[in-house]
Amino acid sequence: MVISIEEDNLNSAINKLKAREDILHEFSTLSGFGSWAIDLQTQSTEWSENLYNIYQIPKHTPINFETFLNIILPEYVEEAKKIIALSRTSREIFTFQAKAKRGDGEIIDILINGKTLFDEDGTPLKFIGSTQDITDIIKLQQEAKELSELVEQSSNEIYIVDFNTLEYLYVNEGVTKALGYTKEELLQMGIKDVNPYLKNSEIKNLKQLLENNGHILNKTIHQRKDGTLYYVQSYLHIIEYKNKKAYVIFDTDISQIIELESEYKKQAKILENIHDSVISTDNCGNIITWNKGSQRLFGYEAPEVIGQNIKIIYSKNNKVSLSECFENINNGKNLNEEFLMIKKDGTEIICDISLSVSTDTHHNINGYIGYIQDITKQKETQKMLDIQTEKLRHQAHHDMLTNLPNRVLFRDRLNQNIATAKRYDKKFALLFIDLDQFKNINDSLGHHIGDEVLIEASKRLSSVIREEDTLARLGGDEFTIILKDIKDAKSATVVAQKIIDVLKDPIIIQELELYVSSSIGIAVYPDDTKEGDNLLKYADAAMYKAKDEGRNNYQYYSSEMTESAFERVIMEQSLRVAIQQENFLVYYQPQIDSENKKVVGMEALVRWEHPDVGIVSPANFIPLAEETGMIIQIDLIVLKKAMTQFKQWYEQGFVPGKLSLNLSARQIENSNFIEILSETMQTLAFDPKWLTLEVTESQIMKNPEDSIQKLKEINALGIEIAIDDFGTGYSSLAYLKKLPLNKLKIDKAFVDGLPHDEEDIAISKAIIALAKILNLDLIAEGVETKEQQEFMLENGCNVIQGYYYSKPIDSSNMEKFLLAN
Repeated sequence: MVISIEEDNLNSAINKLKAREDILHEFSTLSGFGSWAIDLQTQSTEWSENLYNIYQIPKHTPINFETFLNIILPEYVEEAKKIIALSRTSREIFTFQAKAKRGDGEIIDILINGKTLFDEDGTPLKFIGSTQDITDIIKLQQEAKELSELVEQSSNEIYIVDFNTLEYLYVNEGVTKALGYTKEELLQMGIKDVNPYLKNSEIKNLKQLLENNGHILNKTIHQRKDGTLYYVQSYLHIIEYKNKKAYVIFDTDISQIIELESEYKKQAKILENIHDSVISTDNCGNIITWNKGSQRLFGYEAPEVIGQNIKIIYSKNNKVSLSECFENINNGKNLNEEFLMIKKDGTEIICDISLSVSTDTHHNINGYIGYIQDITKQKETQKMLDIQTEKLRHQAHHDMLTNLPNRVLFRDRLNQNIATAKRYDKKFALLFIDLDQFKNINDSLGHHIGDEVLIEASKRLSSVIREEDTLARLGGDEFTIILKDIKDAKSATVVAQKIIDVLKDPIIIQELELYVSSSIGIAVYPDDTKEGDNLLKYADAAMYKAKDEGRNNYQYYSSEMTESAFERVIMEQSLRVAIQQENFLVYYQPQIDSENKKVVGMEALVRWEHPDVGIVSPANFIPLAEETGMIIQIDLIVLKKAMTQFKQWYEQGFVPGKLSLNLSARQIENSNFIEILSETMQTLAFDPKWLTLEVTESQIMKNPEDSIQKLKEINALGIEIAIDDFGTGYSSLAYLKKLPLNKLKIDKAFVDGLPHDEEDIAISKAIIALAKILNLDLIAEGVETKEQQEFMLENGCNVIQGYYYSKPIDSSNMEKFLLAN
């Protein structure tokens, strides 16, 4: 539709121009562009119909440049004005992007292209251009940008790979972080550089699968730049990228999942093969898994029970139903109880069961897991042990001959009465009774007759006291009675007289008429003393006064019966000086293995070397030292001297075995003792395995929990712990299993009557049996005769300490003893 000057007249030229204008208008309508023109001479403005549509304003609305400035948002106005100003001199095409507010209030993005038309003289005539609504384009660009950022910043590894060359065309940041390469390095590499174990045959198969399906899921191994490997799960999808056939790979690191799977498999294998039963059920109690331990325990093969309800092995004799068990655990309670279970053959067994819930990913309960152990034999053993323990406890606290409380239980009852009397401001009396003619009967007629006399005497004594009073046999022919809650001191007179009367009648044994009488000493709490030991001592002193008065009578304690008060003050002063000057010697009594006659250790015993009276026996000063607290300094002096001597003996080639040291109650309570002990051993280079510390039951029972903790700390240093005077304490059996013990020491009180005294025989055998049950070493002290030594050896106690082998001797004589043995 070209206009020719030679051929076209004015009308045809006008028609052609109109046709051309119609075509341009149609093109503008189809393209969505709006056109405009500004006459730079008259400032008049023309808009196309499409431009009105873009701005959503009514057609034929008067328009000018100011109309346009009012449509665009304020922040774009100044730039628009600058473009108009520049258009008068520039022949370039201007591009202007802005946001505009349409007539309906919607904000749109517009793109404006404009150009100035000049006449032949260079005078600007018109500024024409087009306007395009690019809101959707901008939105797509923004979405594409966000999507691109999501892909780029994804923690997953995303690759685009050339389908034919297998080279990387694109990798995201996730790839660089996972592999340790830069993007530049990776874009020079291919999949075989990252997948070192990928074979060509596998690649061929994978490509074929991709061709067939368009996508595949695969598991493979990647190698990082540093050479380390990790597992990935790959999703591959065929795409076209930059006009190339390619595929995109989305990789997820599944190393932790692989490790967990491996760990789960190991755990499953362990659970399957452990000896104990492990069973899982659904939330209705139907069995899902049944390991080999369950098969061994209950006798069912897995196919027999899978799908069956757990109630087939749950005894109806249990106090709690299965539904109650599940309800309790559903409410968050831990279940670890003993239940009766039924084996396949119908046998009922006792089982320890730990039951827990299993949950799904939403923490909803979907089943239960039970860990089951057969403890039937353990319960039977425990029951037998409890019976034996109770028997031993009774034997430890009761006289074997008369079944009366013995010295140990008497001590406990005495302390209880003191506590009660103190609390309620009451009085009680302690009677110490000795049978006057008993020794003659025992010596002339024999122990068997003497025992019968003691049994009858105990019955008669029991008949004259109340139920709340305590009658005890301390040993031999000595008895004590605690008269509880008396009105006054003279109230004990009635009972004392009844004892004298009831013992006057002859005791008939094997047609023999035997006569005994009694000497009775009486001490009253709190009139005479508030201390239990003193009360017994004062009653004993009063009993001797009764004997001095001709026997067969009773006497009350009076202050004139003791001279100890003044002597005690003098001794206390002297003892303090002795501690300052360390006037103490260490004597040693060897401990011998009777089977091979070898020295296996020795007990260190303190002696006070008094400057005036010479060697003082510990019996004369140890009670005072313990009462005043001076025993702590004395113990430390003995400890250091004995350890020093022992270390020298080892250095000189002697083998003295273990050093046994007595640990006093005061020392157990001393908070610095363990620190001092440890420092002393380090300073002297003394090996802890050479040392045994001996404690008595009565010391421990003063504060059992603290004592046990302290002994555990000592034992942790590698030091052996032994119970001295075992069997003379009270309630120790309850704590025995808690103590870090290595050795029991049979007290001399139980050795003295061997091998004739039935009570001593029974108690000694019981202690030996208990030591064997608890896997503890044994030593018997106070062994003085061959018969006693043979009794201990025959009954399983090999290690002996006592005068039979040696009395306590000083270090020089001990060296001679070691050389001789």
